[in-house]
Amino acid sequence: MARLGVNIDHVATIRQARRTIEPDPVWAAALAELGGADAITVHLREDRRHIQDRDLRVLKDTVQVKLNLEMAAEEAITRIALSTHPHQCTLVPEKREEVTTEGGLDVLGNRDRVRRCVDQLLAAGIEVSLFIDPDEAQISASKALGAQAVELHTGRYADAPTPEQQQRELIILQSAGKAALDHGLLLHMGHGLTYRNVIPVARIHGVGELNIGHSIVARAVMVGFQQAVREMKTLVSG
Repeated sequence: MARLGVNIDHVATIRQARRTIEPDPVWAAALAELGGADAITVHLREDRRHIQDRDLRVLKDTVQVKLNLEMAAEEAITRIALSTHPHQCTLVPEKREEVTTEGGLDVLGNRDRVRRCVDQLLAAGIEVSLFIDPDEAQISASKALGAQAVELHTGRYADAPTPEQQQRELIILQSAGKAALDHGLLLHMGHGLTYRNVIPVARIHGVGELNIGHSIVARAVMVGFQQAVREMKTLVSG
């Protein structure tokens, strides 16, 4: 049964649109926990477009479930992670011009930079996951660099325009998931998952955690945050 990590970045996106103090993502985290969230995920971007340093500090002091920090493998952000000490850090690619993360981290092409970051986080006792495309070479490289988990990018599955193409992408995720488990890695998945498409991914063998944000926040606007999380938790764990 997969655990549900709730990404609250877009609560902060709404706040930052007016550069005010509400809605507070810290409140959203508390409601997510009441709704059954097993983890709270935030992405502290270098340009601070949504989550701010203050949010991360307060969340670390208040979140009662696992706190998962998504971050670029950059020195400035790594220093913040080391001082805040979340339960887990997930290394992701980051481009300032993108609306959202467009693909997985190229571990093979950035071995030295990723290794430096992973080594520092592991030395501090922080769990490390790498957000990668469902590619066996990237999975193998992630294991070689010492990552304890991989989060497979589910964007191509989520964006598939036809049921047939979606099924092909699901098979790719299943195969990559097996490869991750065979390497002794914990298996997470996320990106673009919604109430309509999450069930087949949640049923992939060995998936330990799904990280979902935008779809939950979008539904929360209509039904409330706690209810939106509760509905997603039912789908993920059903």
